[in-house]
Amino acid sequence: MLVHICCSVDSHFFLEKLQADFPKEKLTGFFYDPNIHPYSEYRLRFLDVQRSCKTLGIELIEGEYDYENWLKAVSGLEKEPEKGKRCEVCFDKRFDVSAHKALEMGEKTFTTTLLVSPLKSQEQLKASGEAFFQSHGIQFIAPDYRSGGGTQDQSRVTKEQKLYRQDYCGCLFGLSMQREQQERLMDEMFSPLNQNILPASIEERLLMYEKRMDLEEKKISYRIVKEKFLNYRQLTCKMSIKKVSYAVHALTYSTLPRKRAQGRIDFEDKGIFYMNRDDIRLITLETYNSLANTEFLHVSELIYNTPSFEQELLIREKLTCKAYDLTPIFVLESIPEGKFSLTLDAKVYEDTRERLI
Repeated sequence: MLVHICCSVDSHFFLEKLQADFPKEKLTGFFYDPNIHPYSEYRLRFLDVQRSCKTLGIELIEGEYDYENWLKAVSGLEKEPEKGKRCEVCFDKRFDVSAHKALEMGEKTFTTTLLVSPLKSQEQLKASGEAFFQSHGIQFIAPDYRSGGGTQDQSRVTKEQKLYRQDYCGCLFGLSMQREQQERLMDEMFSPLNQNILPASIEERLLMYEKRMDLEEKKISYRIVKEKFLNYRQLTCKMSIKKVSYAVHALTYSTLPRKRAQGRIDFEDKGIFYMNRDDIRLITLETYNSLANTEFLHVSELIYNTPSFEQELLIREKLTCKAYDLTPIFVLESIPEGKFSLTLDAKVYEDTRERLI
């Protein structure tokens, strides 16, 4: 039997139940999920599914990540709610590819771990499966492992197996609507120019779960714990003098209450220049280099090669004596004379991150 797999949280419990109910069947996992976005999230989910299938002794095949074709398939359905028409089209596309894969392998039956997801409609899935039985002649198995306390058992298994628990379905459109309803920043979509790994980002979790796999290979015990912290994301940062733009870098945790400030330098003290608006402070690139032990020649180099989040916190602490101070601090090649304007759109918010101990 070919088993389409969406994620380890659904698949591990589902596959355990299938192994018990179909002991004579050779189960083959098929990870085909071009709906998952961004790609780093796709890699993270696949990594955890690999671990799960290895634990259960099940062969796993990875399908093509044809995200562009998936986007074309759901075009015009971007605003559809969860369990709506977009989900039907998404199921049909994944069912079609899974059914053809099963036929290619000579299988007579297939199923999907989406059946145990509380976010999915079993009726939608069964209807898609029946349609493919009629058109392809391959039987869709639709066991109900949700009822009779199944969802609670699934939660228990997830915790026992230390599976990666994602907090959104996977698709960009579902995520954007979910974050809008939650009034939360959609920070999953942030990818900084300097390619730094941001706190609580998908990339940070991916590195952590890769390290977890390495610890398990070496039989080293570990725990995954959660911690609350103050997170930060920067959207835009600009500086202009008489409508001419200049390169500028805003230090981590810099914020502007009204996103834009206009003024001039009021005074200077120990290499820090104080602007006469919004408690803004400026330092030269030369000062930054001395504090960070770097050798940037231009601010544009700094923008594309910014030291890590943690390193910038240390620089902030040297300038303000407080690592989590939110004073807006800007780095320029030279301090402007006369009037100038600064624009900074940045968010500071409470967040939770996972840590390996």
